[in-house]
Amino acid sequence: MVRAMSLSEAWIDARQSFARWWRLADAPPPDEAVFLRRVRFVERGVMLPVKAVMLLLLLYFLFYAHWFVNPTSTREDALNGLRNFFLIYLCLNVGTGIMVWGMDEISPRVLERAVYSTAILDGAVVAALTLVTGGFDSILYYAFFGLIIRNAAIIAHAEVQIVVNLTVSACYVVAGWLDVALEQLELEVVRSVGRGEIGGEGGELPSIHAEPLLLRVLILLLLTACCYGIQMLGDRQRLKEEEAREFALKQQQLEAAGRIAAEIAHQLKNPLGIINNAAYTLHKSVREGKTITQQIAIIREEVEKSDRIITELMGYAKLAEGKVERVRITDELERAISQTLPEAAKFDIRIHRDYALGLPLLLGQSGHFSEVFVNLLTNAREAMNGRGEIFLTAKAEPDLSVLVSIRDTGPGIPQDLLANLFEPYFTTKEKGTGLGLAIVKHNTELYGGSVSVESEPGQGTTFHVRLPARSLMRLRK
Repeated sequence: MVRAMSLSEAWIDARQSFARWWRLADAPPPDEAVFLRRVRFVERGVMLPVKAVMLLLLLYFLFYAHWFVNPTSTREDALNGLRNFFLIYLCLNVGTGIMVWGMDEISPRVLERAVYSTAILDGAVVAALTLVTGGFDSILYYAFFGLIIRNAAIIAHAEVQIVVNLTVSACYVVAGWLDVALEQLELEVVRSVGRGEIGGEGGELPSIHAEPLLLRVLILLLLTACCYGIQMLGDRQRLKEEEAREFALKQQQLEAAGRIAAEIAHQLKNPLGIINNAAYTLHKSVREGKTITQQIAIIREEVEKSDRIITELMGYAKLAEGKVERVRITDELERAISQTLPEAAKFDIRIHRDYALGLPLLLGQSGHFSEVFVNLLTNAREAMNGRGEIFLTAKAEPDLSVLVSIRDTGPGIPQDLLANLFEPYFTTKEKGTGLGLAIVKHNTELYGGSVSVESEPGQGTTFHVRLPARSLMRLRK
């Protein structure tokens, strides 16, 4: 038993170590704007004119210049095949060039696929040219260096970049082996017609020098790895700088919002205090006139209500005093549960959790997110009168946002009330202020997120909160 436990622990440690190394080598998620910037600069600004010149030169050398003097039939067939392939390649490049030139009018996804396909096709054409320029020993071997570096410059997806560059390297190897096969075929043809010996004394088959070939392939692979590493480090540095700017901007916006809210609350509390004192004095002085006394009582009641609302607004404004940090959404959910459903209160409520693994971290103030979930859980608890079930779900969306759903088994909300549910001061409770869900909406939209509700009488209520992992904050007007 002890031996089995140690093996199990060793296996777990090995998996965790591999996961850490994999995360270290994993590149940040690509940015569409980065891809478009790269294509605009590299592919349209540099490669488009360069490729136009190269296509014209290849067109001349393949169809008008004489590369071979009395080529064998086998080489002539290979050359004819290369010419046909080049014509197809030329037409595809014209189409891709038009797309790149008018890239602002084309969907980024379509442009991305066209550019990636062209990158592989360029490698295939250069590899095919090695068949007529020396095979493994062709001077065009060094053109693969440029292709790999160019692919790394335009392909923002790290995984796609590796696949494309490995495919380009494989094209070189395949073309070299085809060149060797053509030499062997030529030798067999010569032997069959008795025209002498080729390949050395005794008619030996052409040999491949394994060490130089292995070195060349290894250099291509190392260059692919180096380009990937440089891109990964560059992308991480870019994300780090963007994150720092976002931190600073969010902090400034929160501080500004807090100062505005505190100033408004301060300016309103002073006149309300004066009104309250005046109304109280007037109420004591007036002994006659029932209608006047009733109106004064209404004034005092409204003043007390306004004062309570402003006090809550000041408490909300204090949230802006915190600092922007990385927030784990599941921690905020658990913190909200402990606040609204403490064990000591012994509510008859069962919590069902369904948290997905690998949820992205959010940037913001934990108090803002906590306020959202505390208000929603409090509403669920009060709607069920302290008895029922709450289902919590947190999952990552394809756009790198986090979707949190909070569903209760309460009586539900009538459909005619759903439209006004998030409006300030709208409430169905006798002692409610109507600010809870308004704060939920405000805090969510502050980070570029959204909140929605689904409910039917007798079927419970579900709130969906979507929070983007990377977004600039938005101040409500």
